Amino acid sequence: MKGFSELCIQAQNLHPEMSLEAMFGPGPRSEQALIDTPDDRLFSDMTRRIFRAGLKHSLVDSKWPAFETAFFGFDPYKVSLLSDEQIEKMMQNETLIRHLGKLKATRANALLVSEISEQKGGFGRFLADWPVTDIVALWTLLKKEGTQLGGNSGASFLRMVGKDTFMLTDDVVTALKAQGVIDKKPTAQRDLKLVQEAFNSWHAESGKPMCQISRLLAHSIGRHD
Repeated sequence: MKGFSELCIQAQNLHPEMSLEAMFGPGPRSEQALIDTPDDRLFSDMTRRIFRAGLKHSLVDSKWPAFETAFFGFDPYKVSLLSDEQIEKMMQNETLIRHLGKLKATRANALLVSEISEQKGGFGRFLADWPVTDIVALWTLLKKEGTQLGGNSGASFLRMVGKDTFMLTDDVVTALKAQGVIDKKPTAQRDLKLVQEAFNSWHAESGKPMCQISRLLAHSIGRHD
């Protein structure tokens, strides 16, 4: 496995037109910014990520004001109390994306956000306090305890709200294979642990956040993460 400085050289050789800073892109939000973000805003982004899956982001975003109205401004407690009848009625609302599974997932995830917020003093504080050196465990928690947050959805949600995380896009996976970290797309916990260890090594060497290391990796063989 190459060191961080060697990856920088490799990425620059592939993309001489770009500076390293451009490849790194923006960093994550600060821990305090996450702590200060209300639960309803984090829950809204979580839900928007789920509805974006398989659809054009612009389509989902254009309908989001209607979702904000239908889901009480994404107040997690209020959403968690929705009845089956109320959710089924939403299937008649043409201003929404009428996907029953995702609508029901919103209620289930509202309960998750509410419970974690109550236990940890806010959902944003819970995210902020989670160590980036074990971020795959947070992906696993979101997948197991939440609904429709498997695959890349959990990591994509974290990236949306500004929590530092790497992403396992096709380019990043290809780069990890090239570095001998894994030999296939990581889904098993053993392979995810190997990926985490590699990122932790580059993080310790460079001091860079995981999201920027992720983008550098993607540029070391392709385009972006």
